[in-house]
Amino acid sequence: MATGTAQHRREFGALALGIPLMLLAFSVFIVWIFPPLFELFWSGMEQAFNGHWLVSSSFLQHGFTAGVLIGFTAPVVGAYLVNRQMALIGEALAHTAFGGVAIGLFVGASVPAFDYPLAWALVVAAIAALGMQYVAVNTDGYADIPIAIMLTGGFAVGIAVISYGVVFSATVESYLFGDILFVPFENVQLMVGLTLLVGFVVGLTHKQLKFITFDREAARLARINVWLYDTLLIVLTALVVVAAMQILGAILVAGMLVIPVAAAMQVTNSFNRGMLVSIAFGQVAVLGGILSSYYLGIATGPMIIIVAIILYIWAVLT
Repeated sequence: MATGTAQHRREFGALALGIPLMLLAFSVFIVWIFPPLFELFWSGMEQAFNGHWLVSSSFLQHGFTAGVLIGFTAPVVGAYLVNRQMALIGEALAHTAFGGVAIGLFVGASVPAFDYPLAWALVVAAIAALGMQYVAVNTDGYADIPIAIMLTGGFAVGIAVISYGVVFSATVESYLFGDILFVPFENVQLMVGLTLLVGFVVGLTHKQLKFITFDREAARLARINVWLYDTLLIVLTALVVVAAMQILGAILVAGMLVIPVAAAMQVTNSFNRGMLVSIAFGQVAVLGGILSSYYLGIATGPMIIIVAIILYIWAVLT
């Protein structure tokens, strides 16, 4: 027991030291390095496609970039959730994040200095994720009870706040249903930061997360801090959900956590290969959804999910 406690302390100590350094490095990249890289890439794309509006529009440049990043982060996190039979947790956190957006819009309308809806959504979703984890661990109820409470409660809070003091405008609709043309560059930078964070954390903890996913009791016997890694995963899920809201909307965001992973599970039995395949499916769904949305004149979020479902059906039938 003493050895396990010492190991847990070392894990917490490593996180306490590593996280600030990691955030500093990510901040430098996002603020100073990423913007010129973004401009350089899309300038090259404009030249390659002879200035076609699809790649020269700044709105679509933001949407394509954010969508590709979502196509990476959502399947990576979703791979662990699906294999743990926790697919609905993404939907619950999306609804909770929508409540955070509503609170942010309400506060921002009164105090413009705090008009950052996505920041509020991040905070609320992270708190909800930690609360969900606490309830699941410290109550004797079924594991899906806190998910059901968050699923309905978060959305109820959002609707209540909107009906009380926020006009149901295009801004609210974009968070609810998704809008690729509403993604400002600041949110693209936020998505880059979250993608780096997800990639870094999963790269460091993949072995432990995979172990806990498939054999929790053996992980405990191996003195792995199961609570710490469970909490880490659920917080990462909350961050990914919030980042994807402006592309897919709170109603559809869980689809990108689940459908590419479910499709990948039909074509491979390996967890690691399945994660890579799910990322590939996620990219096809995002790019195919954006392009079909553009040419068919249909909302982007639904088209991304429809393309993902087509991929799943194809994987089942082949």
